[in-house]
Amino acid sequence: MTDSSPANGEGKDPEIELFVKAGVDGESIGNCPFSQRLFMILWLKGVVFNVTTVDLKRKPADLHNLAPGSHPPFLTFNGEVKTDINKIEEFLEETLSPPKYPKLAAKHRESNAAGIDIFSKFSAFIKNTKQQDNASLERGLTKALKKLDDYLRNPLPEEIDASSTEVEKVSKRKFLDGDELTLADCNLLPKLHVVKIVTKKYRNYEFPAEMTGLWRYLKNAYARDEFINTCAADKEIEIAYADVAKRLSKF
Repeated sequence: MTDSSPANGEGKDPEIELFVKAGVDGESIGNCPFSQRLFMILWLKGVVFNVTTVDLKRKPADLHNLAPGSHPPFLTFNGEVKTDINKIEEFLEETLSPPKYPKLAAKHRESNAAGIDIFSKFSAFIKNTKQQDNASLERGLTKALKKLDDYLRNPLPEEIDASSTEVEKVSKRKFLDGDELTLADCNLLPKLHVVKIVTKKYRNYEFPAEMTGLWRYLKNAYARDEFINTCAADKEIEIAYADVAKRLSKF
């Protein structure tokens, strides 16, 4: 599969190819929040790039030679192979920089840490097989989600009008760090989406309706092409967790 994002600005773009995990059909985008993270970053940068899905069951020999021992996601940048996700993010932010490409780093350091423990709480909850532990693990996930909801509901400093006598009680911002997607969102949103799909399917758990900041955040994300068009299909995510989400036993 090949896809590309629109060009941004004048001049020649670097040659970039992103390799992501393929779905069960060997061609569509598979469940991999790390692949989606890099896909979103490149799209938001506005650089021209190609996307190749890699079927891990039938990994082509040329790809094995290109990045031996590596699993997607990885990318080539002007022919140079890069495999470490965090280093790739840093490299893209540094190399694809203003004025031609937008800066994506969050302004507020707290935005990078928001929701940081959600995925580990989710993993413990979904892998658990003991009925007696289910309630406490569910509470642990809910508590982590509530911390994120609190962060999204509390106004950022720039949202508070110093000249106004009215106290800004609830933030209206669209994303973690403001009204634009940042690297913090590229990291968190793919994981948050997986948590939402998998807990509903295998534990009949839904994000609490009273977490209005969290739901506002997700609604805004689902309205953005950079997110929904880089997402694996819900079914892909469910299939990926079919063996991970064990049935609850009373013993």
